[in-house]
Amino acid sequence: MMKLFIYLFGIVLFFGSCEDKKKASQNENEIQNEIQNEDEVEVEVEKKTGPEYPEITNENVVAFLTEYGKNNPETKVLISSRFGDIEIELYKDTPLHRANMIYLVKQKYFDETFFHRVVPNFIIQAGNSDIVSTPRKRNALGNKYLLPAEIIPGRVHEYGTVSGAKEYRENPDNRTAPYEFFIFLGPKSSTTHLNGKYTIFGKVTKGMDVVEEISKVKVDDGDWPLSNIYITAKVIE
Repeated sequence: MMKLFIYLFGIVLFFGSCEDKKKASQNENEIQNEIQNEDEVEVEVEKKTGPEYPEITNENVVAFLTEYGKNNPETKVLISSRFGDIEIELYKDTPLHRANMIYLVKQKYFDETFFHRVVPNFIIQAGNSDIVSTPRKRNALGNKYLLPAEIIPGRVHEYGTVSGAKEYRENPDNRTAPYEFFIFLGPKSSTTHLNGKYTIFGKVTKGMDVVEEISKVKVDDGDWPLSNIYITAKVIE
């Protein structure tokens, strides 16, 4: 009888041990699957949150904007501020500047930037700010590229034209600083130092009354408005 009991007890231990091993194996597989699933989720998140476009440099700017322009043919943007809306039409014969503007608008670069330079009866300039988000955006998109000049013979600055700002130092080719633009208001007599040296890539088609109001704000000695004029921008057509 004792032998039978020991025999049966041994069988119970054996199958119990097998069950424990089976459960342990299942648990290991489940844990491994969970880890794998977590890895897949992390990879998927990285894919969704990673940069959609490469950083723009002087080496790839022409190729990048040429391709981007083909896929994004829009020509109208809306600049909004507390003074109202300004509608801008971008010229197709300045394709790099048009594509660059559309790209920056779609990347939300201009949101939280200002009309940061105001010269009465001359220009209002936008695309910069003194808050940390602006240099961060520039660093993410490409902080060191310039746009090749696209100066059209015979095209001059006149009331409502939109031009790219530029760096004066060591810039014999009149390359445009990509993140800032200005709207011209002044008389043609004040354009001699602008014509042929700055790329005109668009014009205001609606909202020059808003431009006029902005041009009248009080500014400091550096032409910076005393009260920040925040803007947002969107593509409308």
